[in-house]
Amino acid sequence: MTAGSAAPLAGRRIGLLTASASRLGGGVFEAVVRQAGIIRSLGGEVAVFALVEPHADGDATRLDAPVHRYSVTGPRRIGFAPGLVRGLVEAELDCLHLHGIWMYPSAAGAAWAQRTGRAYVVSPHGMLDPWITARGRLKKGLARWVYERRSWAAARLLHALTAREAADIARESGRSDALIVPNPGPEATALPADPGPPLVAYVGRIHPKKNLVQLIAAWRAAERPAGARLVIAGWGEAAHVSALHEALAGGDGSAEYVGPLFGADKEALLRAARWVVLPSLSEGLPMAMLEAWACGRPTIMTGECNLPEGLAAGAALPCGYDAASIAPALARACAMPKGEWRAMANAAAGLAAGKFGQAAVARQWGEAYAGAIAAKGLAA
Repeated sequence: MTAGSAAPLAGRRIGLLTASASRLGGGVFEAVVRQAGIIRSLGGEVAVFALVEPHADGDATRLDAPVHRYSVTGPRRIGFAPGLVRGLVEAELDCLHLHGIWMYPSAAGAAWAQRTGRAYVVSPHGMLDPWITARGRLKKGLARWVYERRSWAAARLLHALTAREAADIARESGRSDALIVPNPGPEATALPADPGPPLVAYVGRIHPKKNLVQLIAAWRAAERPAGARLVIAGWGEAAHVSALHEALAGGDGSAEYVGPLFGADKEALLRAARWVVLPSLSEGLPMAMLEAWACGRPTIMTGECNLPEGLAAGAALPCGYDAASIAPALARACAMPKGEWRAMANAAAGLAAGKFGQAAVARQWGEAYAGAIAAKGLAA
């Protein structure tokens, strides 16, 4: 954007469509919250469209925008909402941006695009990763055939968080024109003066793809200084939380699960941590890593986190996927001298204020939305 285009979306109404506009949406919800803020910063008007769900009212305030929710008929995992298409059409949007795929909102978004001929943007948020597409093959096969391919074809813009996701999108959709824009992290805050006690934190969804059972096994195997702690915070399905409790049972008490944390409580844990860890098997672009960097906390992560910038800048340590390869990374982190840790903390804050900062990402979205709205017709 140039100095004369500080509000490229002035007078434009952008709809954000997602299956879950609450904490249940995990990282996708966090991305929607930040996308709403970006649109407002560009002078646009935001409206959010989602399915009815628990926690909705309490979390809606974070969006700072009207939230229109539609009741689901049939299985929640499909999310068929009979009134959704009509609600989208009547909203008189200039652009509709779908966040997340594999549920009925994809069909509704495609129907809106075809009826209105207006700009439609699709962000899969890592849901075309091979680890994801290999699970629930029958459901995803039906979704592809019934509505996903139609949604991808109708999109005037397909959005990838990383170059790796752009390749996933090309493989699944046949389109190689995805725009790569990362998620923005929170605003970078003051750097910690001291690394604090040896506390390693995990914050996020409790799910098998997060690889927490291997993390716990690695923690028990790793060489650790006295007083070192692993704190796991998050939410998930009852079966996944139960598996986490089983993995923690019988330990020495240095690893614990503290349940879900949000808002100020989550930020407090990030600030108390010396390191934030994510040994994930599959990600789009994890918000927890960006949140850690914004707090000046270096991270421990797998290549599946799709953040090679963190390794290149010295803001992150790499780890593997099993206990034997995660344990050395934990040991190195806990034993790192203060001076080396401070250098990594500085690098983390630099990434949060630079490439992954709100201003840099907003510039890219200002150009992307304006270009999509100005284009004529649907994608072939």
